Amino acid sequence: MNRDRLSKRDLMREQLAHNAARLMAEDGITDYAFAKRKAAKQMGATDTYHLPSNQQIDEALRSFRSLYQSASHPTILRQLREQALAVMRLLEPLHPYLTGSVLSGTAGEQSDVNLMLFSDDAKAVLLFLLKHNLEFEDGEWKVRIGGHEETVPSYTLTGESGTLTHIIVLPENARNSGSRKPETHADIAAVEALLEG
Repeated sequence: MNRDRLSKRDLMREQLAHNAARLMAEDGITDYAFAKRKAAKQMGATDTYHLPSNQQIDEALRSFRSLYQSASHPTILRQLREQALAVMRLLEPLHPYLTGSVLSGTAGEQSDVNLMLFSDDAKAVLLFLLKHNLEFEDGEWKVRIGGHEETVPSYTLTGESGTLTHIIVLPENARNSGSRKPETHADIAAVEALLEG
């Protein structure tokens, strides 16, 4: 591929990332794929095969929020992190980890809190929630573990503010999966440090 065509593709990808980030920040869209498709449609690039990665959109979202939402965003993010920490403390015996946009700092008002637990005994997690009289909806999430897709149990709690907290239960062998990076998840101490910082 010639250099000129490559740079046009990269420029289009960057413009799509910034447009998708704007849609997520202003319209409260939380689904990356939907934001990418909508941005591409708005830009007349519906046939593009070069959509930006979620990471590129996160970078554009951070930039957008610091430029246009610098007054409101830190407060919203702090509230979401405080809510996440409160739920994590409830689940402390299960060793929860915060992940997603609330951890990365790209979350907005409509964002959900995402927590991960590692256990080969999904029933123990369910019994823990029942024993502590936590109201939840149960379901399943599809995740990639070790290069293949698996269906894992999930539980959704609704906070007093209406914010949803999604808890997914991953098998123990996913704890050391090569696809997970330390910066993508934080335990209680790490979230406390984020709030103190």
